[in-house]
Amino acid sequence: MTLDSLASAVGTTFGPTEWQVLGQERIAAFADVTGDRQWIHVDPARAAASPFGGTIAHGYLTLSLIAAAHFELATFPDEPDVTVINYGLDKVRFLAPVPSGSRVRTTVAVTDVQDRRRGRWILATRSTVEIEGIEKPALIADALFLLVRDT
Repeated sequence: MTLDSLASAVGTTFGPTEWQVLGQERIAAFADVTGDRQWIHVDPARAAASPFGGTIAHGYLTLSLIAAAHFELATFPDEPDVTVINYGLDKVRFLAPVPSGSRVRTTVAVTDVQDRRRGRWILATRSTVEIEGIEKPALIADALFLLVRDT
């Protein structure tokens, strides 16, 4: 995609991405990096007795997958003079837990593009992370990205 074609992508859904596994090793690594070592994520024995029947991925781990999804699905302009910066989130809903070992994938819909002038645009997207075999998505996130043309 280019900056010139960005506005025409509004209303387009990209994806899904390839499936990826959110296994216990990755969940534990995320816990180590963030310091969020709540037992539901890192203690398989205790989590087995929980209503989830085992450990679950952190919601923020699942949310963090959307940045890579944008690159995999080429929803950002692929131009050497364009920088993409995370601008924030308008809304995030964690709708279903992701059991350890689950396979997940993401779709991204372009919902809006705003020309902010002076070589800057706001790209608004809605990302949906689905869990293989589970009807309800793990999360839906409305994310904003600032696109800056280098001058």
